[in-house]
Amino acid sequence: MVVVDVRGMAVADRQLFEGQRKGPRMLMRFEPFREFDGITEELLSERRVRQVPVDAYRRGNEFKVHLDLPSADPGSIELTVERDVLTVRATRTSEMAEGDEIQVAERAQGQFSRQLFLGESLDRDNISAIYHDGVLTITIPVAEQAKPHKVEITHVGSVAQAVEAASVTA
Repeated sequence: MVVVDVRGMAVADRQLFEGQRKGPRMLMRFEPFREFDGITEELLSERRVRQVPVDAYRRGNEFKVHLDLPSADPGSIELTVERDVLTVRATRTSEMAEGDEIQVAERAQGQFSRQLFLGESLDRDNISAIYHDGVLTITIPVAEQAKPHKVEITHVGSVAQAVEAASVTA
């Protein structure tokens, strides 16, 4: 499992278990059966299934996710959000014609899928995506309640002053 903190930095698994993680989690990747699927596919077809590469980072008040989907049919790309899970599906079909003699076939074909678990501090209702040059870019705004804001402090016998509040994690 890979966890990305508010600054978009990956946090190692051992840090999570040792309680050294700083800042709220924004995105988590947990795919326990991916290795089993890869081994099974490799054994059955003598071809290795390749994982869709992902880059994720925070830029200001947005969280950006880039997925490499070269040669995917743009009409086949599907992006869904259900509760805390963002799922991307796409299909890449073979461009070979009947009668072609295959010499080398290393590019994976068929259905591709990737799931990302979204942290509570992301706004699931305003996600946008664009597919350009084989890269799907997903933009997820940071939720308003997760952004720093000012809290008014009232002092007895004096004038109220605004103080900037910041979120604190244990």
